[in-house]
Amino acid sequence: MDLTAAHTFNSKTSEKLHKLKEFIKTFDSVIIAFSGGVDSSTLAAVSYEVLKDRTLAITALSPTTPSREIEEAKRIAQEIGIRHEFIEINELESDGFVENSPERCYFCKKHLLSAMVKYAKQNGYSAVFEGTNASELKGHRPGYKAIKEFNIVHSPWAEFGFTKEEIREVAKTMGFSFYNKPSLACLASRIPFGIKIDESRLRMVDEAENAIIEIAKVRQVRVRNFNGMAIIEVDRDERQKFFSQEVMDEIAERLKKIGFSYVLLDIEGYRTGKLSGFGRFG
Repeated sequence: MDLTAAHTFNSKTSEKLHKLKEFIKTFDSVIIAFSGGVDSSTLAAVSYEVLKDRTLAITALSPTTPSREIEEAKRIAQEIGIRHEFIEINELESDGFVENSPERCYFCKKHLLSAMVKYAKQNGYSAVFEGTNASELKGHRPGYKAIKEFNIVHSPWAEFGFTKEEIREVAKTMGFSFYNKPSLACLASRIPFGIKIDESRLRMVDEAENAIIEIAKVRQVRVRNFNGMAIIEVDRDERQKFFSQEVMDEIAERLKKIGFSYVLLDIEGYRTGKLSGFGRFG
């Protein structure tokens, strides 16, 4: 793919993209905190187009990383052409994260960015980019507070006012396969605030989501872990994939083998931020 070819955007997005590229040019070299989601992948692609081999995508491997995303991150990095490395971190070392208060994302993001900044400084990179977009700043985003604590960390999408829809437009116009990839979130987001996070609960979520994708062939899934009770959320237009006795029986059997005591389907379907309405649990 020729990333230097001219791209066609609407005038508003084109102006923002020009400013973003001029901003990227001010750095000698950058690291992108690369989850393989649309935001970080498109940011990596634009940065690579500007700085070429002076960019590096780094994916964190941790207990909160969905296992299915590891190979996907490798694939997307290869599609972009960017150099890609992994580092290991463990958010469970942070008491603030494990306690799972509404400020959980602050401790998670701080742990991640501390590792990224350390790597950048040890290896001579001048900045770390991460993929928060302008759409996300409308809600409760404690993780963004952690970003502001590091002077070499930047959130270019947010800083230049790119919405999620505009980022997808950029990725699509550049010709990348991931432009319509479902939203991505760490496994900890499946555990209601107030329920302590541990490796066992995260593993149960990861295995359950992989099983549901395999059985029901859904693109997007969240398995909320309510102290051993699984509540399954999928996109509204994929709910009908569960309307089969065989599918429901197989999913229930698999999730109970994983360790869940009850298996429920949220008939409203998936939407972001749903757990924030459940308050705290003992």
